[in-house]
Amino acid sequence: MTTTMTLPETIAFLERDFPQMNHDGPAFHLEAVGPLTARMRLDYHERFLRPGGTISGPAMMALADYALYAAILASIGPVGLAVTTNLSFNFLRKPGPTGLIAEARLLKLGKRLAVGEARLTTPGSDDLVCHATGTYSIPPAR
Repeated sequence: MTTTMTLPETIAFLERDFPQMNHDGPAFHLEAVGPLTARMRLDYHERFLRPGGTISGPAMMALADYALYAAILASIGPVGLAVTTNLSFNFLRKPGPTGLIAEARLLKLGKRLAVGEARLTTPGSDDLVCHATGTYSIPPAR
């Protein structure tokens, strides 16, 4: 399987249709897309921190969801109305004071549903900070 959208095309779509994700300056960076995959980085920034100086759970949730959505878009094309129907998170360890990387992989990509997982780590480490699974509804083709 190949991607339908290239990395630059996927980035352009996300920036155009979801400008709120980087409203206060770029923080979410799509770094790669491949067949059924995407890699996204979240910068370490005070607007995402929780007490204790690490990236908060809600910011991790946004990163996982956004990375999975990018994997879906790259695979099926610019379908802005594909929506999240379920997300589940396991927070496994407290990240250090650094950004995070999400490696998203689609486990199933059907005509109406996509199911995937996102593995969140800190740069330079393979230790999981968070593991997320998600299901997305894909609208019927017109």
